[in-house]
Amino acid sequence: QVQLVESGGGSVQTGGSLRLSCVVSGATYSTYYMAWFRQAPGKEREGVAAMVRFGGTTYADSVKGRFTISQDNAKDTLYLQMNSLKPEDTAMYYCAADRVNWVLWDRYAYWGQGTQVTVSS
Repeated sequence: QVQLVESGGGSVQTGGSLRLSCVVSGATYSTYYMAWFRQAPGKEREGVAAMVRFGGTTYADSVKGRFTISQDNAKDTLYLQMNSLKPEDTAMYYCAADRVNWVLWDRYAYWGQGTQVTVSS
């Protein structure tokens, strides 16, 4: 059974930084495609960043240049480094996994429970 556990959320001021982590268990990490999503109150879930084929990455336009997705296969862990945070980044952040490369489309089979990020002005 695949399980994803996020951590690293918190409250920061505008311009601050946070690093989210997502630990994967119950699966061979290297065989899964991983991504980060977020959902703000009253809004649809949106893709933030994803690992794509051959170790590439892709980002939503709203976070390009500020967020960096990375992974450590030895630790079965996905990261999201978030810099220059803005109030509009406030949301619950989720990691997702699947053997299919859904990129930023929220069709992933496995999801974590989420970690809250709050950015104050």
